[in-house]
Amino acid sequence: MISKKLIIAIIFLLLLQSAIVFAGFVAPYDAALQNRDLPFVPPARIHFVDARGHWHLRPFIYQWVPLPQSIYEYQESREREYPIYFFVRASEPMNAGVRTQIHLFGVEAPAQIFLAGSDSYGRDQFSRILFGGRISLGAGLLAAGISLLLGLLLGAVSGFHGKWVDEPVMRLAELFLVLPWLYLLLAVRAFLPLHISPAQTFFLLVAVIGTIGWARPARLIRGIVLSAKSRNYVLASRGFGASSGYVLRRHVLPHTYGVLLTQAALLIPQYVIAEVTLSFLGLGLSEPMPSWGNLLANLQQYSVLVSYWWMFAPALALILVSLGYFTVANAIQERLQSASA
Repeated sequence: MISKKLIIAIIFLLLLQSAIVFAGFVAPYDAALQNRDLPFVPPARIHFVDARGHWHLRPFIYQWVPLPQSIYEYQESREREYPIYFFVRASEPMNAGVRTQIHLFGVEAPAQIFLAGSDSYGRDQFSRILFGGRISLGAGLLAAGISLLLGLLLGAVSGFHGKWVDEPVMRLAELFLVLPWLYLLLAVRAFLPLHISPAQTFFLLVAVIGTIGWARPARLIRGIVLSAKSRNYVLASRGFGASSGYVLRRHVLPHTYGVLLTQAALLIPQYVIAEVTLSFLGLGLSEPMPSWGNLLANLQQYSVLVSYWWMFAPALALILVSLGYFTVANAIQERLQSASA
């Protein structure tokens, strides 16, 4: 039986990643849409009771207005309620200029709903977190795929054929294991061109991160292959004349699938953090393209760090994603241990 913990973690990750994939629908605004009159607006307060004490079935917000003779300080204007509508049509350009588009929720102009506040340019943080998640999570997923593919290929060949193949591959894996991955990422990225397009930067990051992390999966898969190839039914298959490719594909590699799933659940958040770290330090994607790393880079300014708590929201998204994947990895590991017991 699949544990409830695993089911809950998978459902949570599916919902979160679906919101990120369909950010153009879930986000109320474009990630680059600026409102210079509303920098560092606090998160919207959702109300059901108005200033006169009347109850509303539909949630609503009040418009934030700047306080006179103050900087980045706001108060709610109680003169008019702005109901929150669902499945609204927006007219601003989004996603390559599509102007007639349905959003999950929104409010009437001139009010704006900032669920996670706004940044220094008046851009909606909630929308930028969703669109930035495409970059950060996409980098983690693709880089983990590269690492697992390299680990599966090198680990399987090393464990199955052994001899002259096994020794150099395992020595190379040990070298990659002892290298500090963060400093290695910084060193490799520092040697790459800085003035390149966002797409090139993204794929360079994915390639660098994914290539560095293949060693641990390769060693785990090698050990499983070494154990599986000596089993009686594998020896019998070879005795009946099965080719090495058939034996490897049919009888040996299926034993590695559980380890691959566990490693994927562990590597994805690790690589997301790697992308966030590089972007935070200015070596990844830069503005105006959002990613969780360059969103958190705003916290390098002391005034932002101490005054605007909602700018930590991308870190909360990163923590939730990491906890979700680590829960999945732990549940898969417990299932594999119970199955082998």
